[in-house]
Formats: sequence, structure tokens, C-alpha cells
Amino acid sequence: MVKVRYLSAQEAARELDISLPTLYAYVSRGLIRSEAAGGGKRSRRYNAEDVQRLKDRKAARHHPEKLAERALHFGTPLLDSALTLIEDGRLFYRGLNACQLAQSVTFEQVASLLWMGDTMTTLPAVGLVLPPQWEKVRSQIAGWPLFEQFQVLLPLAAAGDAAAYDLRSTSVIQTGARILELLMSVTMGEQTPGSIAERLAQTWCPDKSGAATLLNAALILCADHELNISSFTARCVASAGSTPYAAVSAGLCALQGTKHGGNTSRVEALMREVGQPAQSRQVIADRLRRGEAIPGFGHPLYPQGDPRAAVLLNMLSAQHELELPLTVAQTVMDLIGEPPNIDFALVALSYGLGLPPGTPLVLFALGRTAGWIGHLLEQYATDRLIRPRARYVGALPER
Repeated sequence: MVKVRYLSAQEAARELDISLPTLYAYVSRGLIRSEAAGGGKRSRRYNAEDVQRLKDRKAARHHPEKLAERALHFGTPLLDSALTLIEDGRLFYRGLNACQLAQSVTFEQVASLLWMGDTMTTLPAVGLVLPPQWEKVRSQIAGWPLFEQFQVLLPLAAAGDAAAYDLRSTSVIQTGARILELLMSVTMGEQTPGSIAERLAQTWCPDKSGAATLLNAALILCADHELNISSFTARCVASAGSTPYAAVSAGLCALQGTKHGGNTSRVEALMREVGQPAQSRQVIADRLRRGEAIPGFGHPLYPQGDPRAAVLLNMLSAQHELELPLTVAQTVMDLIGEPPNIDFALVALSYGLGLPPGTPLVLFALGRTAGWIGHLLEQYATDRLIRPRARYVGALPER
């Protein structure tokens, strides 16, 4: 993986094992982007990702099966996107540091950034027109976990929203705003004024100081994470020409998996198992002896630690008592050297604010919906079907 953004002409040529004239030919053909680098008009620097892409293409000619396999496991990028960059242990939304955004703007502004390219454009105000069966179905599933209510009620609302079939960008933004408001309506039971984070705080923990600020940060840090499985799934569904409702529903299905957002439920189970800070080392050690994974720690894209978890835990510990989560985190660091990731931080937030079980996954879903809509806007704009090929390894037909 390329660690720097730009290379000199000599470095780029050396990476590709080509001459400088060949490099310049690649630039003129649009295969490698370059820009002025200071020090004179003729001094230029070359986009390292483009260089890496050409290297991968060259490797693919010799070993196509290996490159394709790596691409599906945190490997070579599969799709172009202008939404999120993960580089050098940091996370950026459209070039802006996500951890700084989490401490300086609202979740709605980040949704605007992902959907429309800046934080100053206001999300469209929408009203919900729900189908006649809405209240009946909702009363029947009132005791279900909120996340599962999302999965039932979102398709029901889709059936009554004919405007969702308009896949032009301006209409998709409107539909995205309706979907977010719909999920909030399911979460809260009614429509109330205020930002999304303020409304969640008023519903879940009205007596907790700074709760809205913390929930806002969590939503922002969950908003997007490049081509994670749920975002990729949503893009695949969108590429088929399905509505945003269908794509978000598909994203929810992927997010629920225990290797994705559903991992938060495993972290919650770990916290219940530990129970008291004094028992942390014993419980973690016992799990390790049994060969069990410790959920909520480590991330393949952040070898030095998940920055989302770091900022959220720092904000949380400055306002609320976190002895149990922080003890668990330190114990895991001491024993296996893995720092906490965003799943652990969401559970720590739920613990610190006294939120109901399952809330971390709901927060994840609400935040990530903003990212899914951003990905759908990109995918609809390309108007291309995502259709990879499979490498057949089964029985061969008789000849």
C-alpha cells in the first residue's frame, strides 16, 4: 500500500520500472495525475495512488488471480470514490479530518459534506408520508430491538414513497433525508425539533451532561469508512438501479453481521462478562486461554490504533466515569497489545451514558446511513453495474 500521496518523477519512474519519457507519456494519456510542485514551472509531482494502480495493473497481467483475491480482502481499491480516504492512520471525509469534524461540526453538516460536497449546505427539510399500515405494524413489533424495527419498517415506508424511484442526484438527496428522518422516527417514536444528536440525547439520556455532543461525535465517526462491507453492498444494490430504500435496507443487513457493526453486541457481552473492573484481567486471560477472540480491539486499516475510538474515548472520559471500559481496554493492551476500535468505543459510550442494550448498533446504523447515501449518489452517477467475475474451483464438466 502506498504511504505517500505524491512521488517525484524519478521515484515514479523507478516504481514502475520505466523511463522518464514513458512516465511523461502516461501523464499525457491521463493515466497518472501530476501537479506543480514548487521550485519552478517545470517541477512537478506525481500521484502515488495512480502509480500504484498502474503497478497493480502490470502485476495483474502476470498473476490476475492473485490481484483479484487481494482486492477483496483489504487489498487493491475496487471502485473510485471521492468520499473517504484512510491514510497513515487517519480518516478523512472529502479531504477533511473526520476526527476534527467530530469535535467541531454537526452530524447534519457531515451528511451535507458527504452528499453535496460541503458543510454549509443545509439538508432538505422533509415530511414523512407513511402508509396506512404503518401504525398497525409498528405496534405489533414495538417490543423488538430498534435495529430489527428498522429492517421491518424501512421497506414498509418504501412501498409508499414513489418519489424514491427518481434516481437523479437532487431526488436521491431528498430520499436520503426522508430515510434518515424515518429511522429517527422509529428510534424516538415521534418527530421533535432539534438536531439528530440533540433528539437522541433527549430521548435516551436527558439527564446526562454533554450527551448530545458525544452522540453527535459518534454519529460523525460512524458516517463512512470507505468500501466496508455494508457500503459496498449498498453500492452493489444501487448499481442494479434499485431505490435508496432497497440499498439502505441491504446495508442494514450487512451491518448487522458480527464481523461488522454487529460486533458491538459481542463487545457488550464482554463488558457484561467482566462486570467489575477487578475481574477484567481474569476474564480476558480466561478468554485467551480458551482461544477466544477479544471483540472490539485492533483494526486491519489502523495498525497503530483506530483514531475514531481514540477521539471518542477521550471526549467521553473527560465528562463521564468510565472505570470499567477503560480498565478492560488497558488490560487488553497489556496482554495482547491491541488498542480499542470504534466498536469498543461505541459500547463505552453506551456504558458511560447509561443507554439501553443494542444502542451501539443503532448509533452505528444511523451514522452510517449518511455514508450509504453518499455512496449511492456516486454509484447512481456512474450508471454502471457492479458485476465481478468468479474464479470457478468446482467440478469440471464432462467433455
